[in-house]
This record gives sequence, structure tokens and C-alpha cells, in this order.
Amino acid sequence: MNNTYTDLVNQTFEFPQEDFQVKDNYLQFNGLDIKSLIDKYGTPFKLTYLPKIGSQINRAKTMFNEAIKKNRYDGQYYYCYCTKSSHFSFILEETLKHGVHIETSFAYDIDIINKLYERKKITKDTFVICNGYKTKAYTRAIAKLINSGFRNVIPVLDNKEELEDYTKTVRTKEPVKLGLRIAAEEEPTFDFYTSRLGIRSRDVLEFYIDKLKDNKKFELKMLHFFMNKGIKDDIYYWSQFNKVLSLYCQLKKICPELNAINVGGGFPIKHSLGFDYDYKYIVNEIVANIKSVCKKNKVPVPDIYTEFGSFTVGESGAVIYSVVGEKMQNDREIWYMIDSSFITTLPDTWGIGEKFLMLPINKWDNEYQEVHLGGLTCDGYDFYTSEEHINAVFLPKQHQPGEPKESAVEPLYIGFFHTGAYQDQLSGYGGIKHCLIPSPKHVIVGYDKNGQLKDWLYAKEQSAQSMLKILGY
Repeated sequence: MNNTYTDLVNQTFEFPQEDFQVKDNYLQFNGLDIKSLIDKYGTPFKLTYLPKIGSQINRAKTMFNEAIKKNRYDGQYYYCYCTKSSHFSFILEETLKHGVHIETSFAYDIDIINKLYERKKITKDTFVICNGYKTKAYTRAIAKLINSGFRNVIPVLDNKEELEDYTKTVRTKEPVKLGLRIAAEEEPTFDFYTSRLGIRSRDVLEFYIDKLKDNKKFELKMLHFFMNKGIKDDIYYWSQFNKVLSLYCQLKKICPELNAINVGGGFPIKHSLGFDYDYKYIVNEIVANIKSVCKKNKVPVPDIYTEFGSFTVGESGAVIYSVVGEKMQNDREIWYMIDSSFITTLPDTWGIGEKFLMLPINKWDNEYQEVHLGGLTCDGYDFYTSEEHINAVFLPKQHQPGEPKESAVEPLYIGFFHTGAYQDQLSGYGGIKHCLIPSPKHVIVGYDKNGQLKDWLYAKEQSAQSMLKILGY
């Protein structure tokens, strides 16, 4: 019986894959030598591989443009990056190299927009889609952006009262472009029936007629639709999508300036080597459905906007750990202890039970065993015990049969991949961590001015002094 970790993977999945290969018994990530980075920087560290961002953006653009051509669709496609997935400057600047637009969620996002404009990374023609339930600070910041000459700022109304803020604060001669978010009806199994975000669909037509139809200060340009579960190929998603398309058609007949549908985000990313999602089919269905409903209702098709966050940056990220200890806690449970904490570095695993793609970096030729992974905090929930495709974690044994445990061999290194979205935002970059476990180093890999791949240290491991200062010592 073949029982090395390599045998396990080859028997379970199609392997190697485009972004994962094994060379000389060490894992490669998008062709990147992870072991060389471990040798250079030590563990734990977070990794951002910038070239993946561009490849994801261009992949989506290609799919939508091919679907538009295939369906003889008269509208345009606009790719927007959802900033809340990762606000780091190196992420925003990398996305903007590929001709994308921006979606914001809070007032401070507008400060980032101004910084990007100062650095000449965007122009005043860049689309800025402003989403979320808006505080007064947020609506004032949006108005200030519009008043300063940004021509394609589109505040997406989350409630009826929001309009009054722009009525009072916007001072432009040209009409202000507006979007309107439809409150999505979630699946019956969800915690609530209707999204807390957006305006009820049955109120939309009346609101438009009462507040916008003869209001020369505003133009309704966009309908926004998003479901919490994301874009899935099932009856419920398509039924809700078609309801919004029907509403678009009703509005278009009385609102000629309406010319855009925003389907939000929701493309999944690969969290298992067994991941299977037909992006090209889904994109074609989105375009074909819009054209079909519009043709049936005899209205022009809208431009299509998306706001991909996780899809843009998720697969560019990884977190690399060392196994620093092994514990047998009963007759059958083996624990591998990592040199960091899941709670502080991958909060989605702890908060919502998210599963990331986990693979060892080395020891692929060793026998494998079922293990539990434990973090360094004393919290009972600081563990990782199952993967997306199976209710277990299998990893190589740290030592070959007959090899003395005290022999001088390298530790087992493990990586959690496609972690580039939300984890720093949710855990709080820097700051105070559970049990004062420090934020790990952050390593970036990207192209220099000469087109050569290079790596650099963006942030050192958080120091005790920085924590003590925050705590007032």
C-alpha cells in the first residue's frame, strides 16, 4: 500500500495543478519556491504574491467580454475592486494597474481614494461605487469627492433617507449619478429572510417616482443586487436575479437614464484541491439572462458592473507556519502545534468555520497521518481539525519510520493558501492580539521595474514593545 503524503494527494485529486506543484520534495506556489522564503525570513509569515491579482482580474474581464461577444450583448463590462477585502496600498496599486474601478464601504475609503488620486493611480474619471449603510461622515466625504470634480462617483442608496444628505451637501451643476441597492431575499435556511442592506424591491418604483423622477439634481444610473451566499448556480440565485432584472426593466421604461446593473461580488475561490466551479458558464448565464429578460420586456440592455473582492485578492495570499511541537493527547488524537495562532492570523477559521487550502511545504515523501492543528493561544477554539473536502486533516509524519526524533532534521512546514482576503482586516493589522501572540512578518513577492520577480519584507514581526506601548506600559 502506498502511504506517503504524495500518494495521498495523487490518489485524491488531480495533481499537480496550475498554482501548486512539488519540486524536489518541496511545494511550489504559482512557481514560487516557498522553502527559499522560509530560509530567508523564517516562520511564521504572511505572503502576498502580487502577480496573481492581475491574472484574476484579466481572467474575469476575458470571460465577461467573451460572453458579451458570444451573446451579441450591446452593453459594456466594468470590473470594480471591493476595497474592504484588503485596503493595503500595494494591493490597491496592483489592482489599478489592470484598469479596474473601485467600490467603497466606509468614510475612510474616501481618504484612500484621495491618496490614490494624489499618487496619480486613478483619475477623476475612475468609477467609484459607494456602498454600505452610510454615516453622516461617509455621505459628507462622498459629497466632497463629487464636489471636487470626480465625475463617476456613484453613491448607491442603501435607504430612502440617504438621498437627503446629498441634497444638502452636493454642489455641482451636473446631475449626481446614483445607484440603488435592492434588499435581497436570502435563502430560507439563512438567519434572516431579507438583507439588512438596501431598499425593499416593492418600494423602489414609488421611491423613484416620488423622489427622483423630476429631480434635476440626480440621475438614477444603477441597480445593485447582491446575495450573501454569493453567485451560485442554483434555482434560488437565478430566481432572485431574474426578479431584479424584471424590476430593472420596469424602471427603465420610466427612467431612461438608468443604464447599469451591478451584480456585486460573490465569485468563490479555491479552498480545496478538489474545487470545481465553472466560472465561464456562470458568466455566460449572467449575460444571457440579462439579455433575455431585457429583450422580453423590450428595453435596452444595461452595462454590467461587478465588485469582486475575494476573487481579486484571495488567491494571492498565504500564511506559512512551522510545526514546533507534537502532542499525543489520548489513544488516537495527535496534535501538531504551530508557531502562531489561527485566531490571530486566520480569524475566519475561528469566527465562521472557514476552510482554507492547507498543504505541507516539505516532507511530501514521508508517511501521512491524521492530525489536529493547534495554535499557541490558551483558547479552546484555537485549532484547525477539518478541511473543506473531508472532516479531517492529514499531514506528513514529522519523522520517517526508524528515524530518531531527536535527529537534526528540518521541522514540518505547512501553508494555508488563498488567504489574501479579509484576514488582516478581521484580525486587526498590528494592534493587540489574543494572548499577545504577535502579528507575523509580511512578505510580498512582485515584479520590479525591470520585470524581474523579487521579494521584500513589508512588515517585521510585531514586537513586544509595540504591544506594551498600545497597552500603556
